[in-house]
Amino acid sequence: MSRLVDVLLGRNRRSEVPIDAIPGTALLWLIGSFALLLLPQWNRLPWWLIAACVVLAGWRWLAQSGRVRLPGRWLRTGIMLVLIGVYLGTVQGRFTVDTAASFFVLAVGLKWLETRSARDFYVLFFILVYLAAVNFLFQQDILWALLTFAAIACLLVGLQVLNAPDLPGSLKAGWKRLGLLMVKTLPVVVLLFVFFPRMAPLWSVPLVSGEARSGISDTMRPGDISNLAQSSERAFRVSFGGSIPEYRDRYWRGLILDYLDGETWRQRDREPFQRPGRVAVDGGIGALASNQYDVLMEPTDQRWAFSLENSIAVSDNVFDAGEDLFRFRRPADSPVRYRLAIDPGQTRPGSELTQAARQRYLQLPGEGNPRARALASELAGQYSPAQVVNELMQRFRNEEYYYTLRPPAMPNDGVDTLLFEAQRGFCAHYAGAATFVFRAAGIPSRVVVGYQGGDAGAGGDYLIVRQYDAHAWVEVWLEGRGWVRVDPTAAIAPDRIEFGLREAMAEEGSFLENNLTSPQRYGDLAVLQWASLQLDRINYHWQRWVVGYQGQSQMNLMSRLPGGIGMKELGYITAGLVGFALLVAGLVSALSMTRGARQDGFRRVVGSWHRLCEQAGVPVRSGETPVVLAERMAEARPSVAESARIFARTVNSHYYSPASARQTDEDTRRLRRLLKTMKRQLKRNQETVSRMPKHD
Repeated sequence: MSRLVDVLLGRNRRSEVPIDAIPGTALLWLIGSFALLLLPQWNRLPWWLIAACVVLAGWRWLAQSGRVRLPGRWLRTGIMLVLIGVYLGTVQGRFTVDTAASFFVLAVGLKWLETRSARDFYVLFFILVYLAAVNFLFQQDILWALLTFAAIACLLVGLQVLNAPDLPGSLKAGWKRLGLLMVKTLPVVVLLFVFFPRMAPLWSVPLVSGEARSGISDTMRPGDISNLAQSSERAFRVSFGGSIPEYRDRYWRGLILDYLDGETWRQRDREPFQRPGRVAVDGGIGALASNQYDVLMEPTDQRWAFSLENSIAVSDNVFDAGEDLFRFRRPADSPVRYRLAIDPGQTRPGSELTQAARQRYLQLPGEGNPRARALASELAGQYSPAQVVNELMQRFRNEEYYYTLRPPAMPNDGVDTLLFEAQRGFCAHYAGAATFVFRAAGIPSRVVVGYQGGDAGAGGDYLIVRQYDAHAWVEVWLEGRGWVRVDPTAAIAPDRIEFGLREAMAEEGSFLENNLTSPQRYGDLAVLQWASLQLDRINYHWQRWVVGYQGQSQMNLMSRLPGGIGMKELGYITAGLVGFALLVAGLVSALSMTRGARQDGFRRVVGSWHRLCEQAGVPVRSGETPVVLAERMAEARPSVAESARIFARTVNSHYYSPASARQTDEDTRRLRRLLKTMKRQLKRNQETVSRMPKHD
């Protein structure tokens, strides 16, 4: 039994490299960098995988301190099989970039159990550098980027400690060396980033993972948007070339829901299947015109883009999908920037609605909500379609309907319950109920889902639209006017449309009540709001000009430079920059080699002196100073005493005082002269001894 335990724990294995082959300080830096690299993926990785990585890295550290032993081959194999089995059970056959990255993290965690020697350190070092690159697939904000760079810096410091663990001040010297290296390389990196031609990739891998992202979806149940209203995550940011629209006019259209399935609104015609691919993330095409606006949208894994009414596409990464909606050609799996323009003449056709479309926008379930149907019949019998719309809006204004983030449950006949009993709901409740009544009254209508509002960013340069700005409203078809926007929320809670959700929910106190860490919840703390907006502005410009710096943006920047720089000229500039950088590096290397050659010449003379001492019968001892060696040489060979002492003082002066290249050359020549003098003195002394008469 004890033998089995020894095998499992790897005890007494003759072929095993000792655990302390890696210096403890170097290993600690390696583990610290691994922890930093896991942070950007904490919300993506399953909890069990994060726990496994913590346990495995902790096991390795405890083994370093001698508290436990690393597992043997069979136990390592068992741990690996168990964790891979849990992984396969978690992914359930889905293979995406997301699941592949998770498996890579699992492999890195398992690697800790076999990290025993310096060679394993190097392997894990390069694996962690690759993990740092993987992080940028999922997190591209500047704070996450800085954290990843900090992890790489820790890796490089650990590498230096590995190679010089006992050198005094090695840690401080390592950070200083990294700083100097960054100062030297940063200008070249910036120039290459700006001028290196940004060509479109020949192939790309989609990042769509199937995991739910925060944002609107292609279905709407009564409580969906009220749940989304508890999130302060960014949906998108918008920059305008001209004046920013009034708050009440900021209706950002996303998609149309036209089919009622029980209590759920959905699209009758689903989005067509698209083969996997990357959406073009670059929509920068010069300065904004007065009627144009740029949208920088967060990833949604969906094809819809958000736009104001009467917009037309300007950038070629979005297209008009009809009905005043815009779509990407591929799902937006990363932040994407696109440009639209408001065209007042871009009006929707208002002449007629086809019979098929009329049936589509009058569809209702065969039964349910009898009181709402009766109300619709009553209104339709007394008023024209436009008057029916006005009457229902007047009902919402005049009666005690409440806009709330805490709506009651309405499991059966939800429209009847909302209109005649509860009278409390969110925008999705009222939009769905109004559309039901309009259709029952014979008025073609549909639910539109998107966002409404947006707060000014730092400096007022752009708008920030967040998830709590998600909104649903109604469009009705009126003869001669076409599709007309009708918003029940504007009738029930005008503050929501005029000023935003925070003001509308001020009395109820339900704004972001479940999101204690959101800065937006604490609107009365001016310092916190200022800091949050400043950080967002930094991130906004980082996304636009660094992460989103692609081909079109580069051409736009180059067009502002004199000479009309194009792709061909960019290639020449890049080649010149690379050639210049290589030339500078070559010169620096040559100077270093010259200095090294001088140092080597000095050391060769000292080595020749050591060999001369050995030949004279004065062995060189390890760790012995030049002065001590010279004294022993003087005692053994008095004829060279003075020359040996001068030689030793010159060596000490060279090593323990700052010396220039010229001084090094002078010291080397002086030592050579002293060495020749000592050789002549020893030779003359030997000849004198040999000529002396021998006595019996």
